[in-house]
Amino acid sequence: MNKIAIVIPAYNEDKNIIKLIHEIRKITKAIIIIVDDSQNLKTKKIISSFKIKNLYYFHRGKKLGRGSAVIFGFKKILKKNNNLSCFVEMDADMSHNPNELLRNVSFFYKNSLDLLIGSRYLPKSKIINWPLSRKILSKLSNMLARILLGVPVNDYTNGYRFYSKRAVKTLVSKCNKLGGGFIILSEIILVLYNKNYKILEIQSIFKNRVRGESSVNLRLVLESLNGLIKLYLLKILNKI
Repeated sequence: MNKIAIVIPAYNEDKNIIKLIHEIRKITKAIIIIVDDSQNLKTKKIISSFKIKNLYYFHRGKKLGRGSAVIFGFKKILKKNNNLSCFVEMDADMSHNPNELLRNVSFFYKNSLDLLIGSRYLPKSKIINWPLSRKILSKLSNMLARILLGVPVNDYTNGYRFYSKRAVKTLVSKCNKLGGGFIILSEIILVLYNKNYKILEIQSIFKNRVRGESSVNLRLVLESLNGLIKLYLLKILNKI
């Protein structure tokens, strides 16, 4: 696990971030990159109060989008370390279980993958404590993405992912053309699939946040739907 970097986008996650970091550190000494878009400095102050090795913190101070934050983190770590072989992204709100890291990394290497998606929509996967409306919206969004984009995966929108170095180099140069939010997750899948990169999914248990507030709102949902339509148009025009 010493050739792994974990990028964690954060927005007002001062109530969750240290707990997540400590849970990760119980499992691995992998490099951790926090990209904080909070306008306040609460997360920065909390992280600064702990001496955590192999951790890089970047405060952008403006909500530029989750996908944008991940790409920003990948760019930074590519410049700092050239010996990495697996790049991970996961949410800061404890919805992605750190205890799945070792299993997922092992599966990633064993199958020589370019992208492994922790999927909420495989037979052994679970979603815990989401309201029914959120489950329906997520399921319908993923069904629509699969119909429009045609990539044979079940979960386009979960941000628990594991990438090869060549996949990361591709996505930082090719993606983030349709806005910095959640649409980047679907954009990455389409870009990597079109390059014949190897993509698989693995079951995952997704748990709704306990502390803090979700940044997902109606505006973000509409932006993602608009981005999905744009992705579809780029696909049929062979521009992506």
